[in-house]
Amino acid sequence: MQTPTNIFLIGPMGAGKSTIGKGLARELGYPFFDSDREIEARCGADIPWIFDVEGEAGFRRREQQIIDELTLNQGIVLATGGGAVTQESNCKHLAQRGYVIYLMTTVEEQLARTARDRQRPLLQTPDPEAKLRELFEQRDPLYRQLADLIVRTDRRPPRYVIQEIQHQLTQAGHLQAQPEIDDVLGDD
Repeated sequence: MQTPTNIFLIGPMGAGKSTIGKGLARELGYPFFDSDREIEARCGADIPWIFDVEGEAGFRRREQQIIDELTLNQGIVLATGGGAVTQESNCKHLAQRGYVIYLMTTVEEQLARTARDRQRPLLQTPDPEAKLRELFEQRDPLYRQLADLIVRTDRRPPRYVIQEIQHQLTQAGHLQAQPEIDDVLGDD
């Protein structure tokens, strides 16, 4: 049983992709990448600035390039931006080059997690809740279609979500079961 070559996290903003991705990568001994942070690092500018100057279309072009490049790596955990699934080439690269996990959360949870975040251009609107609901309606079917595994993150500490992912990967034959501590030390 082998760990999937790559693990890709998809889902809406505020689902916990970066937090869970970092923890999962640490557990598996994989490097972690966040496509949005990679875009910012290479541009020398933050996502809101890119949206202001290049618009969403310009950002999506950059995102396609980064996802194509990062998914060519072997043995990584990658957290993608919420809209990555809107581009056909991204979906193709994610599906063909790794194991895709949809981190699912409710709009209410997204609102709670993103309420103070000014780095999310799509939420800079008079009615962020309406925008999140619109995005959910558009993107949830895309996430579901692409996902090899769906995991809920609502009101759950990241460590529990990471444990569930590891359990599901073990059940699917992608990870070896970890021995219990008593099995390693022996029962005395």
